[in-house]
Amino acid sequence: MKAKLGKQEMQMLAYLQMRKRQTVKTGDLTEALQLSREQERELFRRMARGGLIARVRPGFYLVPERLPLGGSWTPDETLALNTLMGDRQGRYQICGPNAFNRYGFDDQIPNRVYAYNNRISGDRTIGAIELTLIKVADGRLGDTEEMITADGRIAVYGSRVRTLVDAVYDWSRFNSLPRAYDWIRGELAAGRIGAAELVDVTLRYGDKGTIRRIGALLGMQGLKPDLMQKLEKTLDPSKGLIPWIPTKPKRGKINRRWGVVLNENS
Repeated sequence: MKAKLGKQEMQMLAYLQMRKRQTVKTGDLTEALQLSREQERELFRRMARGGLIARVRPGFYLVPERLPLGGSWTPDETLALNTLMGDRQGRYQICGPNAFNRYGFDDQIPNRVYAYNNRISGDRTIGAIELTLIKVADGRLGDTEEMITADGRIAVYGSRVRTLVDAVYDWSRFNSLPRAYDWIRGELAAGRIGAAELVDVTLRYGDKGTIRRIGALLGMQGLKPDLMQKLEKTLDPSKGLIPWIPTKPKRGKINRRWGVVLNENS
């Protein structure tokens, strides 16, 4: 952060903080601070380079509620994600490694935020916050939980069950198989999730491969026949086989009911 703020920087922060605003966009300050468009753009550039504001997109910035004492300012993960998606009038839910950590499946703290959403695809950086945004159809959003942060903001996560299904469905993106199988076994054994709920969420948000893998897993756990049939009736007859662990050779015992090669020891 700059050691000493200039007159325009101080005026801008005072103006926005007095109005309790945490965002500012091109054109907001020209009249209020009597700046030309070029002066306003240069002011934004200087403050973003100095770590005083965070660029959300071209011409749209996040501003601290109060000037930090020393060092540069950056929004937290929830503020960055909520502002970006609010600007696009989109929906999101935090998923993958962040959700694995939140529910205690994995103790590794991710260095970026993964989020399914219905507006943006790709990586974004807002201040020091790195985002991986995974665009999905509206129908793939849902089964969520809200978390209230220490600052009173709402962060939307996939639910515990949805996170487990995503770990099987999106295994290649999250590198989550075969770990997800142990997570599911543990959550069922501890009673933190129910088999019926897992089946319902699998049917709603999984694909055929997800249904087959979770069906095979639940068969090993001795799931009730009616729930197994609920999964099974959604599958078309097929002689094709898929691997239990997709990153290993497709060699091993075959579970013909689900068309899965149990290649855990291959």
